[in-house]
Amino acid sequence: MSKQYLPCVEVEPKNGPANASVIWLHGLGADGHDFESIVPHIQLPTGTNVRFIFPHAPKMPVTINGGMSMPAWYDILEMTIERSVDEAQLRQSAEWAKNLIEREIERGVPANKIVLAGFSQGGAVAYEAGLTFDKKLAGIMALSTYLASKDSVSPNAVQATTPLLVQHGSQDPVVPVMLGEQAKAWLEQRNYSVTYKTYPMAHQVSGPQIADIGAWLSRVLA
Repeated sequence: MSKQYLPCVEVEPKNGPANASVIWLHGLGADGHDFESIVPHIQLPTGTNVRFIFPHAPKMPVTINGGMSMPAWYDILEMTIERSVDEAQLRQSAEWAKNLIEREIERGVPANKIVLAGFSQGGAVAYEAGLTFDKKLAGIMALSTYLASKDSVSPNAVQATTPLLVQHGSQDPVVPVMLGEQAKAWLEQRNYSVTYKTYPMAHQVSGPQIADIGAWLSRVLA
């Protein structure tokens, strides 16, 4: 059976063929263009030629939004602090993300030069897909998100030393910062290497944060 690849926005490196990739999953109701404009602001060292890949989530009805259909990685059934989500859909989206990682490997970028990133709902998918992927990744980047599958995820031992960047807005009204802290605690209890930082912002991405993302990517893709 041929693999299914989500449609994506791709930004090729300007200074030569790609030798690293960042696959970045958007949040609920957005699309792959959401973080495209950030790429020129991410400072990377000479020789680190990153292909940025921004997949589009499929449209589906979302219960917490009155069943309205919108781009989503999975249905959110209720907005309790613990978040009740459709885990089968979450795992399906994680498989789609893994397919994109495998495609990058087929295109000549080794797994240890691939970062899986996600914002909000996309970050929950990045956790699930990244922690369970069977080849060691360069890193997992979780922005303003939560570990939706913490009670069911079966991490692959190959990711035991994979660095994680966890960032959150201290004034986030959509995904409370407490959920970012919970994910950090869960990861640290399992001895993952976590770089955690909060920013005085809401459910968004900020300039100082983008500078920190560039520095972290430079390090893990070196």
